[in-house]
Amino acid sequence: MQGLGLAVIMLFSGLAGGLVGRAKGSSFGIWFLVAGTVPFLGLLCAVLYRYDNRELRRQCPECGRLLKLHDAVCVRCGAELAFPSVAVAAEASVGRRPQR
Repeated sequence: MQGLGLAVIMLFSGLAGGLVGRAKGSSFGIWFLVAGTVPFLGLLCAVLYRYDNRELRRQCPECGRLLKLHDAVCVRCGAELAFPSVAVAAEASVGRRPQR
């Protein structure tokens, strides 16, 4: 019976971690595994993790794809990227309407 209790805790912790990770713009599956494997610590890590959709972006000089500012290599064309002097606004700030 104790093993079933641990499995339930791991399942619900994994679901909570996955949902928190997904809300922050990251992968549900990865955070489900992290929070489910190490129940309370994994969930805490998911809560404290950064918001991916609030990260500044930059444009690849070779193919034009928008990438996270901290990426060192373009995932589309494989070009090595130097740190840019100009950044593009984050995804979260692009969709917002100006407040009155």
